[in-house]
Amino acid sequence: MTWDYFVPFSIAALHFWGFGAFAAWRGRKPYVVGGLTLIGLAIFFCFIVGMWISLERPPMRTMGETRLWYSFFLPLTGLITYSRWRYKWILSFSFILSLVFICINIFKPEIHNKTLMPALQSPWFTPHVIVYMFAYAMLGAATVMAIYLLWFKKKPIDSREMDLCDNLTYVGLAFMTLGMLSGAVWAKEAWGHYWSWDPKETWAAATWFFYLIYIHFRLGKPLLHRKALILLLISFVLLQMCWYGINYLPSAQGVSIHTYNLN
Repeated sequence: MTWDYFVPFSIAALHFWGFGAFAAWRGRKPYVVGGLTLIGLAIFFCFIVGMWISLERPPMRTMGETRLWYSFFLPLTGLITYSRWRYKWILSFSFILSLVFICINIFKPEIHNKTLMPALQSPWFTPHVIVYMFAYAMLGAATVMAIYLLWFKKKPIDSREMDLCDNLTYVGLAFMTLGMLSGAVWAKEAWGHYWSWDPKETWAAATWFFYLIYIHFRLGKPLLHRKALILLLISFVLLQMCWYGINYLPSAQGVSIHTYNLN
């Protein structure tokens, strides 16, 4: 499996995700929605597995490779959210976001080779990245919900919708915490210390604290919905800095141990 097969696999997966989103929007049976979305997920995951075998390493080193996982987890989290709360629009949003990341990978392909620096040859590499990608997908779904409530919903925000944002954030933050803890153990194994205030680590801490502020704000001021949603959006902006923004910061160039994924 090579990167040349990405286009046909992604187009096939997008078709099934799109059909699943359309079926959800039209109020079709949940098993139809779930079946179509799962077929798309299976097709896309087959490409990921094929790349994994071809590269002889997990496809998680470059930004393009991490976008693969984000494109995969977004429809998965959309399906989980739909299955739990039956929001018929959530799969449409997850489909659009996956389409964006897939298009970036199509129009801006990156070099994918078998080279893996010694620090990335740790058994912590795969679970660390997968846990983080799932956390990003859950928090991305919470952000989509926040955008919908702030700018697209015509009626007043109700507590059930805020509960959805809360639940997505709880799960996303829990997985982010696991990612940070596994990263600390990995850092201890690779570089001899758990935490070094590297630029990415600093932004990760800031992101973690902002999501924690959101949770505490919701517990203390449960009726201030719009302010809480703005906090959620700010947290997601910090998450983007933590994910890929630090790669372009002058302070990280030649200093950060996390800028390897640019190559």
